[in-house]
Amino acid sequence: MLFYNLNKPSEKVDFRTATIQGLGSEKGLFFPEYIPFFPESWIYNLNSEPDEEIAWYVMNQYVGDSMPEKTLRKILQETISFDIPLVRLSSRVSTLELFHGPTLAFKDVGARFMSRCLGHFMKGQDRQVTVLVATSGDTGGAVASGFVDVAGVNVVILYPSGKVSLVQELQLTTSGKNITAYEVDGSFDDCQTLVKQAFSDTDLSRKIFLTSANSINVARWLPQQIYYFLAWKQWEDKIKPPVISVPSGNFGNICAGLLAYHSGLPVSHFIAACNSNAVIPEYLKTGIYKPEKARATLSNAMDVGDPSNFVRVLALFNSEFESLKKMMSSESISDGETGDALSSIYRLYKYQADPHGAVGWLALNRWLEKHPSESGIFLETAHPVKFLEVVEQFSGHSVIVPESVSELFEKKKSSEKIAADYQLFRKELLRIR
Repeated sequence: MLFYNLNKPSEKVDFRTATIQGLGSEKGLFFPEYIPFFPESWIYNLNSEPDEEIAWYVMNQYVGDSMPEKTLRKILQETISFDIPLVRLSSRVSTLELFHGPTLAFKDVGARFMSRCLGHFMKGQDRQVTVLVATSGDTGGAVASGFVDVAGVNVVILYPSGKVSLVQELQLTTSGKNITAYEVDGSFDDCQTLVKQAFSDTDLSRKIFLTSANSINVARWLPQQIYYFLAWKQWEDKIKPPVISVPSGNFGNICAGLLAYHSGLPVSHFIAACNSNAVIPEYLKTGIYKPEKARATLSNAMDVGDPSNFVRVLALFNSEFESLKKMMSSESISDGETGDALSSIYRLYKYQADPHGAVGWLALNRWLEKHPSESGIFLETAHPVKFLEVVEQFSGHSVIVPESVSELFEKKKSSEKIAADYQLFRKELLRIR
């Protein structure tokens, strides 16, 4: 399997190179040269397959001979070493819980896979690699957990000051060792812009070996397909595929689901559930893509005004607007509606969702009201404890705090504040290399 640069299609690399480089030239994202299609005989017999075997079957199509089979299997075993349960809330609504990993967020899957791949690829190298990542909340903690103590790798995390929850901030600022966190005076988009500027700085790249751990990196993006297949494994009605509602910010998660669909995974429809950062809902209404400055919301991990992975979504549909609209719709949910949804979910199901899951549930609920013969899944992307005050306020009930989070409260935050100024950030990168 080769991957081509969406901004320069003649540039083609293997999985190893795409993982190490992160981005292609001209800031282009890498995309599979072809999309593998899985036979129905495999798709409809997943109930009899172990989770690790499903993960290997999917990812081996993309990794190929970039690493030995034994190594890939071990990496995948460690990647999904926690539960990913599909929880039925009613006859028509289920939720896929993606928060049972070490940092209590869906990004543990991609971060654990990428960190182990990069660690394998960097063995024997006579230089270190600096993993550069912008986070709107959960990515930073997942990357810090996945990469801490990985030999030959330094990690630099940028996050928007005052725009992540306390638990998220502690997860991304307390690892120490080879992890450095910068608290940026600005939005997530400002953080992401600094990352992109660093990658396009040819003089800097001669001095520092940079790669990305955002979902723009194929090793972060591709493994997210796995839990969509595991959801289908647990889905009871194999005659009627589910509608899947995905809380969406940078669009890596839903893009992975759409990729799985193009590979043969049965899905009736995808809903990109967005907060008030409504660039994609507006695009699907007007056909005009107009990035905006990100707005701060209760569902902060989705506060993205210019989603990087949407270019991959377009590539999956060959930029055919009507084909995309047929398979994917999008809803914008306000903070007020998010709070009401948190209350309703607890009242209806005695279930505590997090704000992102609440956005996903409400978007799904709106779809099901218009399509009474369908049923679906919303993704619960983070444990409610990561948004403790908001969840307790709207559900009216205390959140059980996991031991791993209780231990976090005993730790001291370690980060450096910095303006959203590339020249200042560049000096910092050169200082810590």
